[in-house]
Amino acid sequence: MRWTVHSEKPLYEDEWLDIRVADVELPDGRHLEHRLIRTPPGAGCVVVLDGQVLLLWRHRFITRSQGWEIPIGKIEPGEDPATAAARETEEETGWRPGALRPLLRVEPSPGLSDSAHSIYLADGAQRIGSPEDDFESDSVSWVPLARVPSLIGRGDITSGTTVAALLYVITSGQ
Repeated sequence: MRWTVHSEKPLYEDEWLDIRVADVELPDGRHLEHRLIRTPPGAGCVVVLDGQVLLLWRHRFITRSQGWEIPIGKIEPGEDPATAAARETEEETGWRPGALRPLLRVEPSPGLSDSAHSIYLADGAQRIGSPEDDFESDSVSWVPLARVPSLIGRGDITSGTTVAALLYVITSGQ
């Protein structure tokens, strides 16, 4: 069942966010106005070393929550997603990831947003110093992968992209 988009009108736009209203026709001919959010693509990295994963403990003011997340951020115009994932990891954690290989692509809210995250896997990392973006998190830690399911279960990992990436690593044996 495919919906047809007849038009989109901008409601608000800046470098991070483009909020629109679309005139959408359903297969039965009905029309509805649907809000949508367009965002630049993002890239992140799951860094694994000796059975542990590199995570940030972050406060998210929008949801009034805290939790563990993988490093992830916006892909700059003209930047390769893998380069962005490595850059974001360094800036947010102070660790330079080893060689990256594609892990998965996540669309965290496809009913509302075109946000897409390219996630990479790195086996290992080298400490290069303190995080450049020290405002990003309260702490950066190596967390045993074996603890991830219980951290998800008790609500210490709630970011959709982080949950998907970590569970994929665990279940695929990556």
